Amino acid sequence: MFTNAQRQVERTGHSGTPRDQYLQDLVTQFQNATDEESKEKIAANLANFAYDPFNYAFMRQLNVLELFLDCITEPNERLVEFGIGGICNSCVDPANASIITQCGGIPLVIQCLSNPVRNTVTYALGALYYLCNPLTKKEILKPDVVRTIREYASAGAVSTSFSNLANAFLEKHVDP
Repeated sequence: MFTNAQRQVERTGHSGTPRDQYLQDLVTQFQNATDEESKEKIAANLANFAYDPFNYAFMRQLNVLELFLDCITEPNERLVEFGIGGICNSCVDPANASIITQCGGIPLVIQCLSNPVRNTVTYALGALYYLCNPLTKKEILKPDVVRTIREYASAGAVSTSFSNLANAFLEKHVDP
């Protein structure tokens, strides 16, 4: 559920931790975590906050989008999944999409299309849908990428979500 400043005060009370401080604490915990399981849990938590527009400015201020991109480069498949999930959840916002693009995120998102984890592929398809615009089309609509997305579009029997997302992408960006 989306929130706003008034709802946030109602939920946390006057003595609760403000959202920006809570997110800062999560980022600090992630940076200081020494075991993979802790990092996974924190990345998943941050990705869950990434869907709510109320959090977008805080996430930009705290460099959480860059943290998600870093997660995508990790060998740990769960961190990749949560990183691309956070990118997918947040890139609906043009300012977030711009940061993701400026930080070299498009090749990382494209790389996730060939990941063995279904959620990772689903998140990558969703992220590309929102990241593709007149400024990024040349980078995203490369023949290999379009071919892969077409394969997912025709894979309805294997995965309806892949097929639906891929078809939506093609209808909006390739075959309008």
